[in-house]
Amino acid sequence: MSNKTALVTGASDGIGLEFCNILAAKGYDLILVARRKSKLNEVAESLSKQHKNISCTVISSDLSKPQAAQELFAATVEKDLQVDLLINNAGLLQNGYFTDLDLITQENMITVNMLALTSLTHLFANDMATRAGGHILNMASLAAWIPIPNQNVYAATKAYVLSFSQALHNELKAAGNGVSVTALCPGYTDTKMMDNPNQGAKLSIPDAMLQSAQEVAEQGIAACLAGKPTMVTGFANRVSAAISHLFPKMTLANIAGGYYRKNLD
Repeated sequence: MSNKTALVTGASDGIGLEFCNILAAKGYDLILVARRKSKLNEVAESLSKQHKNISCTVISSDLSKPQAAQELFAATVEKDLQVDLLINNAGLLQNGYFTDLDLITQENMITVNMLALTSLTHLFANDMATRAGGHILNMASLAAWIPIPNQNVYAATKAYVLSFSQALHNELKAAGNGVSVTALCPGYTDTKMMDNPNQGAKLSIPDAMLQSAQEVAEQGIAACLAGKPTMVTGFANRVSAAISHLFPKMTLANIAGGYYRKNLD
């Protein structure tokens, strides 16, 4: 009996790498996708040594490029790989004042966080439906629930992912094609995204507020395989998401803006 296959974007480090570790332990063959092929090869070699019963396929892709999602899907077809679980984890972040941040960089963030995710979801959901089953996990964020000044485009892209995924979950359930979509909404997570000089200012967060990437990945995969529409990771984050419904959006924006400007270095 052959293994199921999972495709993970942003697989080279952080939460993406933890997704791969967990899925490999569950016996999934893996398609590892990210920009850095050398790093992906290292991950594939390590996973293959730890888990003798799985295979790893490396596909280098820059999802900020035009038609990158379509080319990635075509590559899986060419390699005769059928994806049972798609994890749209790749994402970009920019901190700072909107007018100060580079426009092309922000456009790339929109492309990766929204357009590539939507295209990959469409392509693989249709393919999964022909086989009457499959799971898709889309990386949203706790930021999806709140308009965040000085991180406004990022938060808006994640709000899109959350709304899109929840609505699509309902559509696919009504269609009865066996495909489910889950939106994963972690809060602050201990990854390089918290301290990356390429994404504008650094946001200083107390260690006590950080979840581990492994914890986020474990909760996300469990929710996805259970067919849940949404997973907000961590009790404190779930409370924050619930509270966000109690206040006007501009009140939340004023609170978040003050906090972010105080803690951006």
